[in-house]
Amino acid sequence: MAQTTPTKSPEETRPVGRLDSYFKITERGSTVWTEVRGGLVTFFAMSYIVVLNPIILRGIPDGSGHLLGGSDPADAAKVAAATALVAGLMSITMGVVARFPLALATGLGLNAFLLYSVASLKGMTWPDAMGIIVLEGLIILVLVLTGFREAVFRAVPKELKMAIGVGIGLFIALIGLVDAGVVRPGNPVLGFGIGGSLAGWPILVFVVGLFLMAILLVRKVRGAILIAIAAATVFAVLAELIAKIGPQRDAEGVLVNEAGWGLVVPKLPEKVVDLPDLSLIGHFSLFGSVGKIGLLAVVLLVFSIMLADFFDTMGTMVAIGGEAGLLDEEGNPPRTKQILIVDSIAAAAGGAASVSSNTSYIESAAGVGDGARTGLASVVTGAAFLLATFFSPLVAMVPYEAATPALVVVGFLMMMQISGIDWKNIEVALPAFLVIILMPFTYSITVGIGAGFIAFVVLKAARGKAKEVHPLLWVCASLFVVYFALGPIQDLLGI
Repeated sequence: MAQTTPTKSPEETRPVGRLDSYFKITERGSTVWTEVRGGLVTFFAMSYIVVLNPIILRGIPDGSGHLLGGSDPADAAKVAAATALVAGLMSITMGVVARFPLALATGLGLNAFLLYSVASLKGMTWPDAMGIIVLEGLIILVLVLTGFREAVFRAVPKELKMAIGVGIGLFIALIGLVDAGVVRPGNPVLGFGIGGSLAGWPILVFVVGLFLMAILLVRKVRGAILIAIAAATVFAVLAELIAKIGPQRDAEGVLVNEAGWGLVVPKLPEKVVDLPDLSLIGHFSLFGSVGKIGLLAVVLLVFSIMLADFFDTMGTMVAIGGEAGLLDEEGNPPRTKQILIVDSIAAAAGGAASVSSNTSYIESAAGVGDGARTGLASVVTGAAFLLATFFSPLVAMVPYEAATPALVVVGFLMMMQISGIDWKNIEVALPAFLVIILMPFTYSITVGIGAGFIAFVVLKAARGKAKEVHPLLWVCASLFVVYFALGPIQDLLGI
């Protein structure tokens, strides 16, 4: 079930100032310090994107043979700076406008799709690809302003919304385990550690961080998640300093040390402060892709990105609202329209800044799990990202293995919503089950939601209850059928 805040007397919930009144801090059972701490926890849980986004987007050249930002390895700093800037500005906007504890940054999965399915197409350039992202964001914004996106969200049954929250909980727990190296590609699919054992200092950092976090939580220590991340980072720096562990992979991506650090080698930076290079901002061509790959191909690409963005955000804000105890009786978070407007603008802003679509981050659950309940937490997260544009060497100190225990713990907290699903009613239970299992199994929130929607519509129709299904849910299920069959459709059309 979604967490709820204790009932307080009118005196206890009376705002104590303009900041309190605007963000409803006391009303939601929080404090300014709790919001600040929660915002910082969210930042540390998702700050990896500043390092990871340049690695993904610069993985291969675009269709014209150019790397994003330039060919020099140092040019990755341009992508990192722009990534942090947009994440900071959009997270602050979410906090101020929607007043909801939800932070935004470049969407994982969306950036990979942009690289491998859009930018790498023959003749395409990075500005052309980023123009498609801007188009997608603007179209979603129109759907929000007309009320269509919110109407779709409200058409989803409460049980499916709960299943989305549970599925995302499992998904982020799996992400945490994979990023820490506890779960790795194996035979046939996934394996445990290195050869079936937990070996190496990085995994020990994760285990220590996880148990420290759990101990602090059960002892109800405020700031447990942030304290554990900081402590694990210090441990990681000391371990690297003494043992000289090094990374798992070399500069070319070749595996050189299975027991090495997954992404970031934790060490004291040579330089703490550096001026950001923001030269990538504004390098997009809104309709340049039409002349390169044709209008129909552009429409299909925009549709694919839009559908993923559309429902990922829906699932994320439900999960965060449920964990914070902010959902209404129908499972809707407060100020839903404002949340969706900011998220849509963020998608376009990410394209305009050449860092791919920005979207709401499920890692916001880490801050909520630490007590954040208002938009002030998002403002703090955004401010931290803006500082990260200058302090990127310091941010890069935090390794995956020190931050990912938060994802596992928060995944557990989100799992508790599973008791709100009526498992004896197969019309709801089976679609909910598909939502929950397919998110982690396919590494995609969108796939889980799509499968659940289609199954819900089909089962209702099979029971002669088609009229009970909201018309918009029929539309969404149909769109997901197209989404799942997009490959064969493209082959049929020869694109």
